[in-house]
Amino acid sequence: MSNILPHILVIDDDTRLRRLLKKYLSENNFEVSEAANAQEAKSLLNLFTFSILIMDVMMPGQNGQELTKELRQNQINIPILMLTAMGDIDNRISGLEAGADDYLPKPFEPKELLLRINNILKRQIQQEIRTEILFGDCSYDSKTGKLTKNNAPVLLTGAEQDLLKILVSKIGNPISREEIAQSLETDNIRAIDVQITRLRRKIETDIKKPICIQTLRGQGYILVPR
Repeated sequence: MSNILPHILVIDDDTRLRRLLKKYLSENNFEVSEAANAQEAKSLLNLFTFSILIMDVMMPGQNGQELTKELRQNQINIPILMLTAMGDIDNRISGLEAGADDYLPKPFEPKELLLRINNILKRQIQQEIRTEILFGDCSYDSKTGKLTKNNAPVLLTGAEQDLLKILVSKIGNPISREEIAQSLETDNIRAIDVQITRLRRKIETDIKKPICIQTLRGQGYILVPR
């Protein structure tokens, strides 16, 4: 059995809070590093592999939301738990839209923080284990990006591959056209509908009665698991 502890990076300009979190999390079987700002965090990210980032929103220089967005744009998908003294719904939504996995307003109970960390890590492990995703007559390997239909390989264009990855990441949950467009870094909503139609032609048995990629009125699209 591996004795390697999950490694957490705490990013917060509050020195006292960083030290308290480091002490508490170390006592609960985590390895902990700390950074006072985004620049220090990025330096540590170049040196170590982290299991999760605990990040304050309000920091001098680049704030937590900006850092999260930059990491996601650079395909750094380490889970992020955001901390902030701002508890209103707009700031929670902004943090999640930037790419955070969870959000905890200050002040918080250390036990709740620990529970949220463990839940995020459990989901991460489950996602890593689950590489084969099934829908309709198709099987998609999330690691290799290979798609098969009735055990025969399906060739996808780069755009179709990118779209399918987004749908797979939200499988079983509706995703709006706007969210898809944002993930694809385009403002052409109509192009999303066109790509959906092209992808349906390759994975659906009956394009007129799709069962894999369904349209939800007012919500967007949903990839329905088998």
